[in-house]
Amino acid sequence: MKKIFLLLFLPFIVLLAQDDIEHLDQKLNELHNNLAYNTWIIKYNNFNIYKKTQEEILALEKEGLKANERNKSIIERQILILKERLELLSEYKSANFSKMVLAPEEVDKIDKLTNPLAIISAYSHIKKLRRDKEEYINLLNSFKQTLDELIKENVLVAEIAKLAPSKEHDEYLKISNQMVRDFSQTLRFGEISYSVYEKKIQEEIEKTTASIKIQSVRAFNIVLTIVIVVAIAFLLKFIARKYIGDNDRFYTANKIINFININMIVLILLFGYIENISYLVTVLGFASAGLAIAMKDMFMSMLGWCVIVFGGSFRVGDRVRVFQNNTHYIGDIIDISFLRITLYEDISLLTYTDNRRSGRIIFIPNNFIFTNLISNYTHHGMKTVWDGLDITLTFDSNHQKALEIIEEIVIKASKGYTKLAKESMNKLRNEYSIRNPKVEPRFFTFLEGYGMRISAWYMTNSYAALILRSNISKEIINEFNKHNDIKIAYPSQNLYMAKHKFIENKEDI
Repeated sequence: MKKIFLLLFLPFIVLLAQDDIEHLDQKLNELHNNLAYNTWIIKYNNFNIYKKTQEEILALEKEGLKANERNKSIIERQILILKERLELLSEYKSANFSKMVLAPEEVDKIDKLTNPLAIISAYSHIKKLRRDKEEYINLLNSFKQTLDELIKENVLVAEIAKLAPSKEHDEYLKISNQMVRDFSQTLRFGEISYSVYEKKIQEEIEKTTASIKIQSVRAFNIVLTIVIVVAIAFLLKFIARKYIGDNDRFYTANKIINFININMIVLILLFGYIENISYLVTVLGFASAGLAIAMKDMFMSMLGWCVIVFGGSFRVGDRVRVFQNNTHYIGDIIDISFLRITLYEDISLLTYTDNRRSGRIIFIPNNFIFTNLISNYTHHGMKTVWDGLDITLTFDSNHQKALEIIEEIVIKASKGYTKLAKESMNKLRNEYSIRNPKVEPRFFTFLEGYGMRISAWYMTNSYAALILRSNISKEIINEFNKHNDIKIAYPSQNLYMAKHKFIENKEDI
């Protein structure tokens, strides 16, 4: 009964099996076409081609040892072609497919953070680590999807080989099984590598985050300290403005406060961000020795600044006289910087007699106070200076009357400056031993070659000596013009004309 049943329905069973095979072949072709351009499949095939090429080269080299001359040249050409193929596939040289495609890169490590600016690069480093982690996860997912497709293909090949056994189907199934095994092994390797890779990334992120926190706290403390130092500097400036009435003294105090403030900030930054202070001191020691020789004038100017500021010999606003290159310069100090004194040249008697120009800005290196003569007209609050006026009278003039006139005019014109000079001199005697503190006008009479010279000396404003001299000169001339017995002597020449006889006849010559 069973045999009859099989005989009757066998053609239909064969037809059904044939339809199933065609359907499976169709699905297999679609799946195979999808995998044909898969990156992982291409890499796997190239990896196998590289290995097979190596094996072929080894086999040909062994064969070449036994071949005759003609066959040997043919084998050498074949080996050369295969070696060129190896060069093209050199990126697949790895001995392990798993390590070649799914071995993660080494985790980048950032150097120890030493300053707040490095925090920016640290955040970029953390962002890159997370991006690398996501890329590796996407890589694993892509490989896993390929493995799923290979498993589907393997199942279809197994069903076709079962329904229609053949040598071709068996070979195809063998290759498919091998690919599934290799890809499965590679995926397991990738998953294990990912767990290690993820742990390393997490450790690096935690380490970098801790460094960022340390630098942030340090930066906050340093900024807070600098803010406190700056606030103290502003407070000292406020106190100086309140209790120092003299603008020049306030300017000097302000400069000193700024200098100390800047140096405090520099020291705070140095001690805050330099790990090995002893190393810094050693380096600075050697560096300063070389710089001291190469930049001697600059260091001397810095030392001069300290002497000027803390010694009190010169202040901003003082009128000084500097001698350099056989030229004198008189002007007011308008600034004392770390390296130089800035002088504004004013109109003075020296301008009138020698320079014939004024109004220039003159820069004097601070080291000049050690090597050059600098005269201070207004040292320690002095606002007056001695000035002199010489008048020469003829021998027949009433020089006694002239002296009385000059004394009256000079004493009257310089009265206010004489009083101011007395007050300043009393203050100056508290610091210096001054033997002759008299500041009243002084008058002297000398016998010269062409007349009697009267020399009048008086106290005048240090900043406007030329104006008082001009006023006194005008008043003296106006007063002398009222007296016929007073004559001012000046260089003169007598011209004697001799009488000559005119020659009328040219023949007498």
